[in-house]
Amino acid sequence: MKNNLSRRHFIQNGIGASLALTSIGNLPDFSSIKPKGMRLGLVTYQWGRDWDLPTLIANCEATGYHGVELRVQHAHKVESNLTAIQRKEVKKRFNDSSVQCIGYGSNFEYHSPDPVILKKNIDETKEYIKLCKDIGATGIKIKPNYLPPEVSKEKTITQIAQSFNECGKFAQDYGQLVRVEVHGNLTQEIPNMKAIFDQVTEPNVKICWNCNEQDLLPPGLEPNFNSVKKWFGDTVHIRELNDGSYPYQQLFDLFTQSGYKEWILLEARTEPADRVAAMKEQLEWFNKMKANAKKK
Repeated sequence: MKNNLSRRHFIQNGIGASLALTSIGNLPDFSSIKPKGMRLGLVTYQWGRDWDLPTLIANCEATGYHGVELRVQHAHKVESNLTAIQRKEVKKRFNDSSVQCIGYGSNFEYHSPDPVILKKNIDETKEYIKLCKDIGATGIKIKPNYLPPEVSKEKTITQIAQSFNECGKFAQDYGQLVRVEVHGNLTQEIPNMKAIFDQVTEPNVKICWNCNEQDLLPPGLEPNFNSVKKWFGDTVHIRELNDGSYPYQQLFDLFTQSGYKEWILLEARTEPADRVAAMKEQLEWFNKMKANAKKK
């Protein structure tokens, strides 16, 4: 990977973006003020989808979630059409709370063989990177998101990686991470993600583990995890920890063993009658699994 990020790139938007990049040279060491251990935050899909921004922040504070990844086209309406004043207002709301705006969860994807569609996704990614900086976030979440059958797999993988590199280079000047969610038909298979990241050159482009059933395909969770862990950033997406369909305790063990001390973000998909109560329950499961992992 290239090692050419300047101090200016990652200081201008605060500490957050640099925390995930402490392995990169020429960056300041903020370890003395970094919170210890994994922390639970919320992805607003699905449980926060219909909460406006004040309600979202209040519910996160009430449940002990100190970080949030905002999702596109949800009721909090934090979008690229916000004026400069509105962006400052969003940033102030977070600064005046105990909740950190971790980043933005976009749906931008880079697999289309149509160059017009590809350019549109890249250009809009750049606009939302600007938004992330303006609202005090530290990164944008994007996706691969498919391997079209009419194009060779190798060609699409190269195109996706090159698109990540272009977005990553742009994001450096705004102090932002580019968080690549392990997502999409075929692209969420870990060997394909690895093939993409083997061609990623920008050190602020990172993998966001997404807890898909494909993680468990042969050779299994631990080998798949280990094959891409060097690219992990500062966010992980989980579903409900007590649903029984994914080996979350094993995942917590692996993250703990690897020294991961960043955000675990709940991207819930059920419809509980009381979402605030459900968030509190998930925090209890999180703390239990985190404690169990430390014992091993």
